[in-house]
Amino acid sequence: MTDQVTQESYPVPDPTVVDPCPATVRNGQCAPDGFTNHNHQQAKTPTEPESFTVGQEMKITDTVEGEGLLESSMRLKPHEAQNYRKKALWVSWLSIVVTLILAVAAFTVSFMRHSASAFGFAFDATLDVMSSAIVLWRYSNAAAVHSAHREYIACVVLGVVFVLSSICILGKAIHDLATRMPPKVDDFLFSVSIVSGLTCAVLAVAKFMLGRVLTSRALITDGFNSLVGAIMGFSILISAEVFKHHTDVWFLDATIGVLMGLIILAYGVKLLKDMVPRVRQTRNYERFE
Repeated sequence: MTDQVTQESYPVPDPTVVDPCPATVRNGQCAPDGFTNHNHQQAKTPTEPESFTVGQEMKITDTVEGEGLLESSMRLKPHEAQNYRKKALWVSWLSIVVTLILAVAAFTVSFMRHSASAFGFAFDATLDVMSSAIVLWRYSNAAAVHSAHREYIACVVLGVVFVLSSICILGKAIHDLATRMPPKVDDFLFSVSIVSGLTCAVLAVAKFMLGRVLTSRALITDGFNSLVGAIMGFSILISAEVFKHHTDVWFLDATIGVLMGLIILAYGVKLLKDMVPRVRQTRNYERFE
């Protein structure tokens, strides 16, 4: 009698119909969904590997990608990255041509007028030529636009160049301070300082913008060097004007040269400290060389 009632109350399901909850039947009824998931989680054995959430998987992916690619690889589409790469090449070529002309003019002013700031700017302009050439190498390979290893190598070379150039700038400025060498002022000095200051300022803005989009420390470093060149170009104008009215402030020009040399030195050392370990970390992740 009991069996008959049970069969009528709970008929046997058709074999062709899949039972939606075969593993969660409790007293002839399906357990709720939340209870089902909870029991599934409790049913895991201690030896079963722990699953990762989507957020954890993204973090792991970002960590792995960060070893060989720059952040721009996740921001820019391929055609956008190539477009910005070409712009970086054009800006670098323009920077090389312009700063090379300015370097020759500034060296001429420095030796003719005994200006430490002009010498410092001339060296900084030469450094700008070299740093722009390094950026050209950095983006010469279209497939390596997002290569972190290539980026870090360029930054290390820039760091070495910064340190060497700062030593020369500091040496010339300290020599002028020790010999009490006052700068000589004329219209040619004013012309060079104004043109160099404005040109380097424009180049610095363009490099900073491209460096931010491409997440390129090399481009940003090149922009910083152009910014220093702009400051030193205007400092020639300021120190010359001050000396014209106050001859007792003869040391201003050389002092600015010392300050700029120290800034370049500090930046170069910081760059080497940051980038040398990263070159070692990413040497096994060269995917686009």
